[in-house]
Amino acid sequence: MERTLLLNASYEPLKVVPWQRAVHLFFQGKVEVVESYGRDIRSARLSMKVPAVVRLYRMVLFHHTRRLVKFSRETIFARDRYSCQYCGQTFAPEFLTFDHVIPVAQGGTKTWENIVTACRPCNHRKSGMTPEQAGMILRGRVSRPHWSPAIMVMMTVSGEPPKLWEDYLFFR
Repeated sequence: MERTLLLNASYEPLKVVPWQRAVHLFFQGKVEVVESYGRDIRSARLSMKVPAVVRLYRMVLFHHTRRLVKFSRETIFARDRYSCQYCGQTFAPEFLTFDHVIPVAQGGTKTWENIVTACRPCNHRKSGMTPEQAGMILRGRVSRPHWSPAIMVMMTVSGEPPKLWEDYLFFR
């Protein structure tokens, strides 16, 4: 099933939507079609290509979008680019866990700043200790994302992004 990349008026990626939603936004006059797939969709009165990338005519403020980033296992993995924050290796989501940098038993909380992606062996090695106590090094500063990882999550679930999206995805 084809998905459509929704861009802000400034050409920044906002999210991935079903192509049917993109067509609906097009007929409401809210978006322009920037790229199309090769497949046609037809009704009794018209025919058009399935939209691959659409751009909003009006700007959506990013500070509003940022508040919509949900705290979940998938968004933590996307923020950390599916790599263990201790050994640095990249894994498929099913081989990853999330880890409390400061363990709950030591007062750690479930926040963006205290949860990182870890592979199973590193998480087991660290156990209920802080990285310092376990003799491990955290690879970077951990913070709340200032971008929406929803696009990365959607691409991970559905595989590689379509070639038509490449010019609009700045993290590739």
